[in-house]
Amino acid sequence: MLAEFRRVSFAYPATGRPKRPFTLSELSFGIERGEIVGVIGPNSAGKTTLTRLLTRVIEPAGGEIFLDGAPLRGIERRQLARCVAVVPQGAPAQFPFTVGELVLMGRYPHGPGRYFESPRDRDVACEAMAATGVLELAELPLDDLSGGERQRAIIAKALAQEPRLLVLDEPTAHLDLRYQAEVAALMRRLNHERGMTILLVSHDLNLAAEVCDRLLLLAGGRAAAMGAPEAVLEQSLLASVFGCEVIVDKSEAGRPVVRLAWRVPSSDDARLSRGR
Repeated sequence: MLAEFRRVSFAYPATGRPKRPFTLSELSFGIERGEIVGVIGPNSAGKTTLTRLLTRVIEPAGGEIFLDGAPLRGIERRQLARCVAVVPQGAPAQFPFTVGELVLMGRYPHGPGRYFESPRDRDVACEAMAATGVLELAELPLDDLSGGERQRAIIAKALAQEPRLLVLDEPTAHLDLRYQAEVAALMRRLNHERGMTILLVSHDLNLAAEVCDRLLLLAGGRAAAMGAPEAVLEQSLLASVFGCEVIVDKSEAGRPVVRLAWRVPSSDDARLSRGR
């Protein structure tokens, strides 16, 4: 087991302004080496909290998180950055660096305090850019890239950390279909060719169903289901968790495909509405 949550709980502190309290309650699940695990669920289900706990941005109030069998709280943060790399939803706007410079930033955990990169750093960065298809873009400013190119460059930076676990937070958010397909194909390639263990956090149920070995469905800070995509993406369960009717079909590859059960208002509905 590469990473494991054992009865992990967390609650954000109350603030002075009116706010719905959020609590993560005794969450238990594991991530095996070499698999892709997807974390799905509605807004405020606990997806972001889970990733923040895994990277020690916040600490559990109860329970324990383990990485490679060792308690996470005992791992120094620089060492943790060598084991776990996070790809956020996007790089900041107006980020004045080239692709190559960005990717080399991923080497910082391996040599903090150095002013210049080593030959090994450059070799690892080039390999990461080649793996993500952005090596030929190394000299270009990030601001000159398309959305898909920019996302692949950010993934290359994470790969340059040489992590054992790659955490992708909504990697296809704000991308069009072509670039969504590129990122999905990249995830599969990294997993199949490099054996990269990936934790995918996504609102896109169909992307998660297509690329993940297992899914964790969160609802209200609790695990509603965990298992293979075809077991977790079940109509009645999704309807209950998301509060809307859905239809689950199967793709040609046998993977679940989720779509909303749209209902077209009838003439009787219109008459009833006018009568109110």
